[in-house]
Amino acid sequence: MRGKYVLVTGATGGIGQQVAKLLAGAGAHLFITGRNAAKLEALGTACNLPASNRFAADITDATEVTALHGRFFEVFPQIDILINAAGIGIIKPMDQLEEKDFIHTLNLNLVAPFLLLKNFLPDFKARKSGLIINIPGVLGKVPMAGAAAYSASKYGLVGMIQSVREEIKRTDIRFTNLFLGGVDTPFWDTIDLRVQRDKMVQAEEAAKAIWFLCQQPLSGVVSEMVLQPFNHQAI
Repeated sequence: MRGKYVLVTGATGGIGQQVAKLLAGAGAHLFITGRNAAKLEALGTACNLPASNRFAADITDATEVTALHGRFFEVFPQIDILINAAGIGIIKPMDQLEEKDFIHTLNLNLVAPFLLLKNFLPDFKARKSGLIINIPGVLGKVPMAGAAAYSASKYGLVGMIQSVREEIKRTDIRFTNLFLGGVDTPFWDTIDLRVQRDKMVQAEEAAKAIWFLCQQPLSGVVSEMVLQPFNHQAI
């Protein structure tokens, strides 16, 4: 990882913070973004990053993603790895799921990755190499009751990435999807679902999986990885 130019979005989240700390410790040239400016500043300090290497942005907003792209390339000459750790989960049965919940979920889990691709994929294509990691979660592979909005957004993300992968398959650009099961992060603080958080994957371990995926061999690609709790966490 030493010397690699890396962008982490959703860096102020539970997994994003742990990933940023691992990558900074491994010697990567790190740039972080998230919506919460105060948390972003604290994380930058913890990672010993200069102020220029962080940028508060709402990645569901096309204008702000374009600004993020511009700021990144003011600091770094290229991008080697893009890790999208941003996301939201709204778990509600269909009769309680409101239109605003559904649209908000799609915006952050599907539209935001689209905007990141629109802005940064041309830079990867110019060099014909690089790695883009997304985190669809296991509900992007196997649906669950009450997860209509979440699964819709994550299934859409998987389909979009698979399609774009076909477009660039004659290059050395790699796409990796990490399907995470329950991870004990603040993600669950606002979800009305009985779960055993002590049995979930720890955020530090999820971050280590992403760190591992950043070090794929030149001769191959890990298209997807599934990491789930050893025991079921729902009550």
